[in-house]
Amino acid sequence: MRVTIAVDAMGGDKGLAVTVPASVRFLSSCSGAHIILVGQKEPIKEALIAANAAGHPNISLYHANEVVTMHESAADALRRKKDSSMRVAINLIKNGEAQACVSAGNTGALMAIGKFVLKTLQGIDRPAIATQLPNLKGSTTMLDLGANVNCTAQQLLQFAVMGSAMVTAIEKRDNPSVGLLNIGEEDTKGNEIVKEAAELLRESGLNFYGNIEGDDIYKGTTDVVVCDGFVGNVALKTSEGLVKMISDFLKKEYKRNLLNLFAAFLSRGVISAFRRRLNPNHYNGATLIGLRGVVIKSHGSADEEAFVYALRKAYQEVAQGMLDRIAQRIEAVSAQLPEVEKHAG
Repeated sequence: MRVTIAVDAMGGDKGLAVTVPASVRFLSSCSGAHIILVGQKEPIKEALIAANAAGHPNISLYHANEVVTMHESAADALRRKKDSSMRVAINLIKNGEAQACVSAGNTGALMAIGKFVLKTLQGIDRPAIATQLPNLKGSTTMLDLGANVNCTAQQLLQFAVMGSAMVTAIEKRDNPSVGLLNIGEEDTKGNEIVKEAAELLRESGLNFYGNIEGDDIYKGTTDVVVCDGFVGNVALKTSEGLVKMISDFLKKEYKRNLLNLFAAFLSRGVISAFRRRLNPNHYNGATLIGLRGVVIKSHGSADEEAFVYALRKAYQEVAQGMLDRIAQRIEAVSAQLPEVEKHAG
């Protein structure tokens, strides 16, 4: 299957220095893909020459004059920059010229433009931000990670449906388990919205495990973890800070004296394996799930390797028919819970 990915070539902290060589590197291992580099043509051409990829048969260019900055408001990006590389890349999905978009640009702007241009899938009120996090068994898919601060119980159910469909598409698990993030496992815990969401999930036909707590994310208790964007973003940023703190502590301790340096030398194999398992590059790329098209948000500071992983994620979601799987699962849950349709956009 040929998959065309529109790349916001100008987006992110490093822009062309990352997006162009990463696109070339991705194509070297994925012959079934085509990349459309969207942005200012002349600088892109120069970057392709520098990457020894001028005239690459699987790369085409699409000019866009404007660039959405990392600190620009979502409203300004949406209203005032209609010829931005981000907007044009998403328009290519709407026009049927691409099936996916990858951008390392401004998250708020990407979500606002994506929702305005592509709209949401039938049965989905709001798109969410979903990504995979490492756990003791492999990975956990978690959503929402910051797109929706306040959610209804029906929207949490929709997140569960989308997360379940994503795991089925990407990880080939037919009946993934779903956990609802809460302050305790008991049915009596949590606010009224979470309690109502738990009731809907029990009746939905999904493989609902029940309430889970924060430590279950990394234990791998469930395949999918569902929460609102406020809770999800706090959990994600806390986790990122903890990993950095542990890494910094280890570096300082190993450098404290000669004996510790020698111990570091002896354990270098273990350290390398540890770094590989927790390498953030391997988890780069969050899906703006729920849109009528595949849109992947790469980390703004992503390097070439990390951006390649975001491109791979976009390719995989298209190739595995994730949008169709979401639609099918929404239909099945709606049949189980007819009242959900009343709340769906």
